[in-house]
Amino acid sequence: MFCVPGVCGCCGPLRPRYKRLVDNIFPEDPKDGLSKSDMEKLTFYAVSAPEKLDRIGAYLAERLSRDVVRHRYGYVVIAMEALDQLLMACHSQSIKPFVESFLHMVAKLLESREPDLQVLGTNSFVKFANIEEDTPSYHRRYDFFVSQFSAMCHSTHEDPETRTRIRVAGIKGLQGVVRKTVNDELQAIIWEPQHMDKLIPSMLFNMQDTSLSCSLSLSPLSLTGQDGEENPASLAESCFRELLGRAAYGNMNNAVRPVLVHLDNHRLWEPNEFAVSCFRIIMYSIQAQHSHHVIQQVLGHLDTHNKNTPRMRAGIVQVLLETVAIAAKGSVGPTVLEVFNTLLKHLRMSVDFELGENSRRNSGASVSSSGRVKESEERIVQNAIIQTIGFFGGNLPDYQRAEVMMFIMGKVPVYGTPCHTLDTVKIGLTFPPDTFDVPQVTSGFKSKTMVAALPAPFLDPLFSISLMEDCELRQLVLEILLNIIDRHDNRAKLRGIRIIPNVAALKIKREKISKQDVGFMKKHGQQLYRHIYLGCKEEDNGHKNFELLFTTLAVLTIELANEEVVVDLIRLALALQDMSLANEENMPMVIRCGIMALVAAYLNFLSQMIANPAFCQHVSKVIEMRNLEAPYLLPEHIFREKLPNCLEKEDRSLYFQTVDLAECLVAPGYNAERLSIPYVPQVTDFSMPRVLLSKVLHFLSLQSLLAEEITFETLKKAIDTTGLEEQEKEKRRQVMEKFQKAPFEEIAAHCESKANMLHDRLAQIFELTIRPPPSPSGVVSISAGHAQHQSVPVYEMKFPDLCVY
Repeated sequence: MFCVPGVCGCCGPLRPRYKRLVDNIFPEDPKDGLSKSDMEKLTFYAVSAPEKLDRIGAYLAERLSRDVVRHRYGYVVIAMEALDQLLMACHSQSIKPFVESFLHMVAKLLESREPDLQVLGTNSFVKFANIEEDTPSYHRRYDFFVSQFSAMCHSTHEDPETRTRIRVAGIKGLQGVVRKTVNDELQAIIWEPQHMDKLIPSMLFNMQDTSLSCSLSLSPLSLTGQDGEENPASLAESCFRELLGRAAYGNMNNAVRPVLVHLDNHRLWEPNEFAVSCFRIIMYSIQAQHSHHVIQQVLGHLDTHNKNTPRMRAGIVQVLLETVAIAAKGSVGPTVLEVFNTLLKHLRMSVDFELGENSRRNSGASVSSSGRVKESEERIVQNAIIQTIGFFGGNLPDYQRAEVMMFIMGKVPVYGTPCHTLDTVKIGLTFPPDTFDVPQVTSGFKSKTMVAALPAPFLDPLFSISLMEDCELRQLVLEILLNIIDRHDNRAKLRGIRIIPNVAALKIKREKISKQDVGFMKKHGQQLYRHIYLGCKEEDNGHKNFELLFTTLAVLTIELANEEVVVDLIRLALALQDMSLANEENMPMVIRCGIMALVAAYLNFLSQMIANPAFCQHVSKVIEMRNLEAPYLLPEHIFREKLPNCLEKEDRSLYFQTVDLAECLVAPGYNAERLSIPYVPQVTDFSMPRVLLSKVLHFLSLQSLLAEEITFETLKKAIDTTGLEEQEKEKRRQVMEKFQKAPFEEIAAHCESKANMLHDRLAQIFELTIRPPPSPSGVVSISAGHAQHQSVPVYEMKFPDLCVY
């Protein structure tokens, strides 16, 4: 008796038991489905003999592959159902070879062109992804599944419903890969660029395709079952959020970079609604401490596209605005100053682009419509940058706001200095009124001391803007000052310049001035007064400028005025009145009357704040006389009444008298003697020596010393003539090279700024030298409504006994 080779394989009793158990689960008619009783026997056998799992899996894979080739899809469904049940029931270490067979079968289904098989394989993979394995896998890779599921996400099947099913299956598959790999340290490779470049775009592609979501929302077959009839856009967004939520510190860049590339490739920066939506999702999904990574990448992307179209750059900046708006109140780490530095750099670049375009158009015969479009588009970029700067700074903590204000103002050109961060001409001509948007940064800023809120490095460039000819820039400075000084939110109560009949009804909030604030006013008070004084006489001042000047004086009184400051403010108000009456600078009548109205409104407010009846009576008497005889000198009428050709200087009843006010201040204990000394705008005593020395050095052609600290060593080097000839030769060579190679516009702007600087410095020197302070031995007399000083012979002076010998 002998056996024919191969015959024993056909004999049922001679086949291995695991094969017979597997064969029994398949009915003769696939429509009958999986045999439950036989499946229970197979499951019991697999659990009892786990070493047979790999053979069971291999045999099931063999049958499934054969059925796929023969298009016997009913048996394919049964085989996958059996595999799913075995996976759920067995969790021993021997399951790993079985998993390999399972994944091989899933891959076979995904490779087929039948949508039903692809969906079937995806559903099985998702079930497998939700199983927590006891031990990690050292050799298993999911590269094929990432590629295949990503391809399914981009399905272009002709039938819309079928296309949607395939895309939903692909998204679910990617979600399964993410869940299976992100928590496994051995599968960190999933965060590498070659996988993220497939995962992220696949999700974004479905998120931006709203046509499918609209059609599905109307379909009665929208189920969450095995068919996967779901909304691809919402499902992709859910997967995208889950992926970002699992991103660790080192993986954030790889997750965000493909988003930026996708937006570039599909030109989604203009319009940028989808881009904004994406980054909102990113910022709300990631861990808060990773926010600065996203901001840095957007900033870097802006640098990469610094020469692209204005609308694309504006779209990126607006996305950055949404990003920092979410991150501003969280952890932004060391990127605060980097954000402002990059934005200011791009603001300057945008202005340069606009200037270059204007110069090219001006050199042509006519102005084209394309040039006007270019200019307006650059303004869109500038406005977007300004809005981002203001919003980001306005949401920072107070301690960072002070640093940011100093940083921004460090980028602003200081008027009258030889070294400019930006050209003053460009600032005046092309920058919008709210160029650096510091008011938004300072909005809501509450500092306990003025020393911390207004440091010298911030005050100097801020006040330099107040000397510019643009009235809107001067308004900007006053807005910034008010935001910082008004620590008790009194500004809204003082809105508008007017004669307030009852200041007590405003319920002004104030506190006793601190020692730190007293020191601040002693050091910087004269600087504040000077710029208010100079700002009042600008010829282009409008109603808004006078309103802000009045509010600034009022808030200074509320927040920083002790007895000494009150006297200084009264001296300032009287000096403004004298300047308007004397009119040595030939100011327009509207400006002269505006100054008069400002003085009246402020002294009326101040008299009630210090609660001095005699002072109030004098101020009220002058205001009453103006109502009767000269209403154009009051704020309610200044821009409505017909103005006179000249002011009646001899009518003392229309003006505030220094002697009368001094008498009113004697009783309460104020130092009224200081009131008799006319106010002369000048720099502070603290900075006077350095300023005068700088002016002298300027005329000695030692301008290089202005940019550095004036010390004994620098003066010693300046006097030393060693190598002076070589320095002069090198300087002449640089000047010649600049005039030979530089553009004409740059040379013209440079010469104009030098001329303006020289004129201003000469005017300051003449002011300091020609107008000496009055002698303390002088006698005050009142003429034409203002004080005049008459000298006294030396032999008639009365000296203290200690001075006589």
